[in-house]
Amino acid sequence: MIRTCFFIVLYVLQAGQAWAHEMRPGYLEITEVTPTNYSVLWKVPMRGDMRLQLDPQFPESCSVALPPSARSAGGALITSWAVNCEQGLTDQRITIKGLENTLTDVLARVQHLDGTVQTTRVTPGEPAFVVSASPGGLELAATYLWLGVEHILLGVDHLLFVFALLVIVDGVRRLVWTVTAFTLAHSFTLAAATLGYVHVPQQPVEAIIALSILFLATEIVHSRRGRPGYVERWPWVVAFIFGLLHGFGFAGALAEVGLPEHAIPFALVFFNIGVELGQLAFIAAVLVSGWLIHRIKAFPLRPAEIMTSYVIGGIAAYWTIDRVFSFWA
Repeated sequence: MIRTCFFIVLYVLQAGQAWAHEMRPGYLEITEVTPTNYSVLWKVPMRGDMRLQLDPQFPESCSVALPPSARSAGGALITSWAVNCEQGLTDQRITIKGLENTLTDVLARVQHLDGTVQTTRVTPGEPAFVVSASPGGLELAATYLWLGVEHILLGVDHLLFVFALLVIVDGVRRLVWTVTAFTLAHSFTLAAATLGYVHVPQQPVEAIIALSILFLATEIVHSRRGRPGYVERWPWVVAFIFGLLHGFGFAGALAEVGLPEHAIPFALVFFNIGVELGQLAFIAAVLVSGWLIHRIKAFPLRPAEIMTSYVIGGIAAYWTIDRVFSFWA
């Protein structure tokens, strides 16, 4: 069965330096108060006292009607103000200045007087969007679907957990049950936390997620030394328990960008589908790469597995210490 592949570990090592705050999305909310007046909320990620140099740029026909007021919360700078646009904003172009120089995205939400809502994902490749008069559900679905895919593929800790499961679980049937248990568990807590039925502080959850990866790394070492542990004996049970925690992590990421109030279940479903698609794409990449490695007869598989487990454990140990310190300091 599939064991380990070095290029995935190299990806993790490189991406581990890029999972920092600049990859968190910004959030722009524009609410139409009258046909020419709009309230604006702008949320941009911060690292310490510094924020990403991003600013929404409105059409020239718009002017500031209410001066900006700013506050910091949850690792972001939140600024509110009001603008007056003589020609309205329908069919007008709004640009996120500086976005092309970053690695992050911006989720833009425009609420019209008639109650319709436009939700758009603005990227460094396309740092502007046009305000639509009648936004549709397809646009909303595509936006949250891609946000889900993007979150899992940039969520190095979640990928590392899945990768460790793939290393330790042997047999196609056991692997299917394990991945299914993980999926069901994190889908359940993602929905429960997002819909407000459960509230768990995010920082301790992130620390425990790192600890779960460290636990799997030690299980791999024990297994390769002839001492199979809980994961190898009951992989689906362990995957389900830790999947509940990872679901809270997904919910925290989704809370950073927010959900449209008029279609919370709809957006949540497509975000979760995006997470699953991203996870399946990652698993497929690992399986194909592992198969190719098995074709190399001279490849030192056993030493590679041990070394990979120490790499995973080292990264997870660092994350655990760093995350515990962040909420105890």
